[in-house]
Amino acid sequence: MGMWIGRGRKARRCYGFDEIALVPGDVTINPDEVDTSWTLRDLHFDVPILAAAMDGVVDVRFAVEMSKLGGLAVLNLDGVQTRYEDPEKVLDKIAQAGVDKSTALVQQVYEEPVKEELIGRRVEEIKKAGGVAAVSTVPREGTLRCGEAAQEAGADIFVVQSTVASVRHISTQYDALALNAVCKGLKIPVVVGNCVTYKTALGLMEEGASALLVGVGPGAACTTRGVLGIGVPQVTATCDVAAARDFFYKQKGEYVPIITDGGMTTGGDICKAFACGADSVMVGSAFARAEEAPGRGYHWGMATSHANLPRGTRIRVGTAGALREILFGPAKLDDGSQNLVGALRTSMGSLGAGNIREMQLTEIIIAPSIQQEGKVFQRAQKVGMGK
Repeated sequence: MGMWIGRGRKARRCYGFDEIALVPGDVTINPDEVDTSWTLRDLHFDVPILAAAMDGVVDVRFAVEMSKLGGLAVLNLDGVQTRYEDPEKVLDKIAQAGVDKSTALVQQVYEEPVKEELIGRRVEEIKKAGGVAAVSTVPREGTLRCGEAAQEAGADIFVVQSTVASVRHISTQYDALALNAVCKGLKIPVVVGNCVTYKTALGLMEEGASALLVGVGPGAACTTRGVLGIGVPQVTATCDVAAARDFFYKQKGEYVPIITDGGMTTGGDICKAFACGADSVMVGSAFARAEEAPGRGYHWGMATSHANLPRGTRIRVGTAGALREILFGPAKLDDGSQNLVGALRTSMGSLGAGNIREMQLTEIIIAPSIQQEGKVFQRAQKVGMGK
């Protein structure tokens, strides 16, 4: 498997969203009658799209609104919401910073330590307003304690997320996080990520993860692939992890949902992720453009604030409309970035997929010309698919 890239060295050919297309089936379904829902343990969601745990995307207000619309938003417990009593002033500073000073400012902002009492407070604020409380933290020595604090405050889902997650972590400087202890020690679902390979995904499931995040470096504000040179295109990564999920289900009888995280800018990308095997998707930049997003039209990655080696950057995404419009329309833009659920429903109907599991059986073709074929006027005028 793979192609020669040099003497004695082979490499796999991997694929991203722009290189594939979905083939319509021989049956079509009324888009209003397809089922887009997914479940995470005993939690049921009508919208299979998560808002990413990034400070420019999710705060308490956004999490509550996303819940009311049937989706799920993840609050970053390592961000400004838990470092500052009043994060609004900090978010204003980040939005107002010049391009040449934004990285240094973000690094400085995140030097403020996380305050444990704010973890419980933010969770309680989400729950009090009627939202589903999903929270995220990076793997570290105090991860289990952080999870317990969130759970005690009423959190529904706990996410352990890093650039690359693995079962084994070797270090002589500190004790590695025991993922199994976190997964088994908490009563609420524990989502673990990020991973991109079959073997790693299988290992994380065996540790007790309730769901997996798939993706290294594809996010709009992420620079991991440029800084570290690592990553696997999302089509291949999702297919490989989906194969691990299916094998684990056959062996253990336990179905562990996988969540494709990052790299999707349009409804078409999201549809392709489901066809590749995703049970749900996590999106950042599309939601950073919502009126309810705390980033003021800006978006930055979770690793942007790294003190010595930032693996993200602040980007301007602008404000395109209300969260409801981004999810359900009506779309005001012609680039596929709004009415994401409507796009998914229409795609499922055209493919003859009545639910997400059937969507995962869609025929996929390799089609690198799919974005350009016949679109000469759109490209020339920079509209639609030519932007």
